[in-house]
Amino acid sequence: MAQIKVTQIKSGIGTKPNQRQTLRSLGLKRIHDSVVQEDRPEIRGMVATVPHLVRVEEV
Repeated sequence: MAQIKVTQIKSGIGTKPNQRQTLRSLGLKRIHDSVVQEDRPEIRGMVATVPHLVRVEEV
């Protein structure tokens, strides 16, 4: 299955609580953290919640 690399590019400080929780659920804790996730609809939905805070790349 395809994978995507999600990198946090902005801080979650000052964002809504659900956006901070989404970053945590993706496994991101600080700026420039990267995680590799399976390309599934659930993960794409989480990324769509915080598009202004993360960058997505195909792996």
